[in-house]
Amino acid sequence: MNDRADEAQPLDVRVLERTAERLAVRYAGVLSPEVVERVVFESYTALSRTARVRTHLAALAGHFAGDRLAALAHSQSRQGPPQVLFVGRHDTGRAQIAAALLAHYAGDAAVVRSAGTAPGAAVDPQALRILAARGLELGQAYPKPLTDDVVRAADHVITFGTADAVPVYPGAEHQDWGADRTVSGNPEDLEALVVEVDEKVRALWGAIRR
Repeated sequence: MNDRADEAQPLDVRVLERTAERLAVRYAGVLSPEVVERVVFESYTALSRTARVRTHLAALAGHFAGDRLAALAHSQSRQGPPQVLFVGRHDTGRAQIAAALLAHYAGDAAVVRSAGTAPGAAVDPQALRILAARGLELGQAYPKPLTDDVVRAADHVITFGTADAVPVYPGAEHQDWGADRTVSGNPEDLEALVVEVDEKVRALWGAIRR
């Protein structure tokens, strides 16, 4: 058993072990079972640091680990659609909005992620309402800690005043879109912020598609 299991409740340990077994089968021949298990338990530990509610933490960690493993596999093959990573400080506002917008425009033509250098406990409710008003429901969105695997996988890294905290790897294009301002405020300011991010996202996607 992975020694990180000591940090989880017994029921969560069983869920994490089953998750690791399932993901090990998915990535057989690409990633070793030991790597898969380590990422699963590390993901649980990382999310537990800021989790307000732990009821579904093991399942959430499984989703997070699955995304990290996909990034690891992409780093090895460099095949498939372009990978875009948005990095804010807390991954609760603009980074989430930008990622949601780009995922909407790109569909299956890109893999889009967001992360935070100091992730918050939950996505800003105002951000969720703004996106819902545009037809983008993000009920499962959650702040994710920045990990090296998703940075290595990214072909395009967009930071919100967090460039100094993100390593630069060969082949990746980096841009900084300014400080990760809060999305809380009056409706006019919120709409202006979304319009600003939306314009940048559309321009980014147009450049990626060329």
